[in-house]
Amino acid sequence: MKVAFTAAGDTLEAPFDNRFGRAEKFIIYDMDTDTFTVLDNAQNLQAAQGAGIQSAQHVVNSGVKELVTGNLGPKAAQVIFAAGISAYHANAETVGEALAMYKSKALKPLRDANVEGHWV
Repeated sequence: MKVAFTAAGDTLEAPFDNRFGRAEKFIIYDMDTDTFTVLDNAQNLQAAQGAGIQSAQHVVNSGVKELVTGNLGPKAAQVIFAAGISAYHANAETVGEALAMYKSKALKPLRDANVEGHWV
């Protein structure tokens, strides 16, 4: 199973990004093989509007089943949940720390957006 983590870099040591729609990258971690790929999200970093929806569609298209992020806005949440992706809230320094929290089942599931739209 693949899990997406919001990241501000290309490695597990990269800072965990609390933002979803304007996260610099997504680390797509494959739990079956313990490997990961990096999904660039640069096209949405400076988007005037729609960053959450576009980022959510980007994540949906990557084939993940779960998402770990800090904050998820209402429009992005709608796309994520409509695609059947489970989301979890993490408060971590690095992607690796968020991954460890995910593996130990220490993360709180998100049932809905946890911030208002246009959160920065």
